[in-house]
Amino acid sequence: MAFFRHAKILCLLFIWLIYAAGVSAQNKPNIIIVMADDLGFSDIGCYGGEIKTPNLDRLASHGLRMTSFYNASRCCPTRASLLTGQYPHTAGIGNMTSDQGQPGYRGFLQPNVVTIAQVLKGAGYQTGMVGKWHVSETEPLPTKEEQLAWLDHQITNRDFSDTLSYPVHKGFDKYYGNIWGVVDYFDPFSLVNGTRPIQSVPKDFYYTNAIGDSTASYIRQFAQKEVPFFMYVAFTAPHWPLQALESDIRKYENTYKKGWNYIREKRYQKMLKLGLIKPNQVKLSRFMTPERGWEKNADSLWDARAMAVHAAMVDRLDQNIGKMMDALQKSGQLDNTLIVFLSDNGASPEQPAKFGPGFDRSGTTRDSRKISFSVNKDVMPGPQTTHFGIGPEWANVSCTPFRYWKSKEHEGGIATPFIAYWPNKIKAQNKISDEPAHIIDLMSTCTDIAGAIYPETFEGHRITPTPGKSLLPLWTGKQKAHLHDELFWEHNGAAALRQGNWKIVRVDINAPWELYDLAKDRSETQNLSATYPQRMEAMKKKWEELANRYSVFPKP
Repeated sequence: MAFFRHAKILCLLFIWLIYAAGVSAQNKPNIIIVMADDLGFSDIGCYGGEIKTPNLDRLASHGLRMTSFYNASRCCPTRASLLTGQYPHTAGIGNMTSDQGQPGYRGFLQPNVVTIAQVLKGAGYQTGMVGKWHVSETEPLPTKEEQLAWLDHQITNRDFSDTLSYPVHKGFDKYYGNIWGVVDYFDPFSLVNGTRPIQSVPKDFYYTNAIGDSTASYIRQFAQKEVPFFMYVAFTAPHWPLQALESDIRKYENTYKKGWNYIREKRYQKMLKLGLIKPNQVKLSRFMTPERGWEKNADSLWDARAMAVHAAMVDRLDQNIGKMMDALQKSGQLDNTLIVFLSDNGASPEQPAKFGPGFDRSGTTRDSRKISFSVNKDVMPGPQTTHFGIGPEWANVSCTPFRYWKSKEHEGGIATPFIAYWPNKIKAQNKISDEPAHIIDLMSTCTDIAGAIYPETFEGHRITPTPGKSLLPLWTGKQKAHLHDELFWEHNGAAALRQGNWKIVRVDINAPWELYDLAKDRSETQNLSATYPQRMEAMKKKWEELANRYSVFPKP
């Protein structure tokens, strides 16, 4: 009889533990990380922009904005950092997604790292991803002719990379999106569902809409179970090519006709009014191409149209965030969901028309229409049959008030708009924080919030400890400041180190280091390297130490 009594007690205890675990799982928040692609610091409305972003503005007004949150300055490195909580080289993606043979430059996620999805699955989370992956090795076919046929959907009998490197093998239960980086928004290359290539899309297809619709669908599916979910939503907008729906472009057809400096000044004044920046700390930096005056710009109509298309792409992104919000609201998940929004780098100064077709840029549509890469600005951007970018002048505007842009480690390249919204936990509405933080912090933040354990080993591999810190104490007011003693950057020779309010930065490997006091000069306009040579030398020495620690060296 004693045996049966003990067995009954053990059985009841087991049932209670299962119940308790279920209750605990139900109380854990959902987590959604939303990333834009090549979005400038001041593009969206709540960061000073004239682009209509009511859904992002709503998240900001009922949540928290960070004004000194940093990414890794370029698409692949930033995505590797976000997913793993590591600096990019440590994860194996210090450059792009080609294998260059050295540990920091393998071009795909290495066995010494885990993704947020893998960690949160261990804490009972459902996991899903929609959109741009771009952390698998992307190798072209042997000849340019074969590559173009592949890009044009004429070759369909092959995978886009090793499928074991796809999201569904990196912790995500569900995935719909593009494996490579650049897309035709009306008919994307490398589009897959799970690991299965998608052979065709409907006639009315527009990729930003498909990302929004798929996100909303995943939310509805996940909400049917009484366990939390983690989602990573990686929009491709507003990365080039400039392709948008004409109905969205029309909203902005007159917005940019007064030119670059007019929009920069308007944005700067709006940022001051919003309290995002202080005039004694953040000046409007000098326009990067002063020789390019708008009044004498013979291509002003084309340039105004280009930025109108960029704005339309951001506008459509915001509309699809609205679909996500609506799905959360209708499923009763909104209040207990953390939503984070950010960009992978500053706006792009690239002019892809100069690149021409090849690698990830198709030369024709599926139905054999030729795509224009004209460098003469004689074809207006916007439709599927064009492949253009906004160029350096508008990129400088998008990154107002800072200098430089994508792939550089000056503030224009690495500072991102950052919104955190979580009604159940972030109570201070419309709050602005200027505490420096980095994309490496999102892993620690998610594990903290989910009650997950960052592993020492995973699938037989020793996992590198993350240098990231949880942002939750900062968001909830339990920690006022000072998350990091230092933050580190390197990409293609451009490099930076921030210690407190001091920052050293160089534009490329052959350029001299610069020194700035960001407490007084966030826009990096007054180089103090000659004034404080000892500080400069000490910070350069520290950068070298960290570059070795984080696998920047050996370089390919």
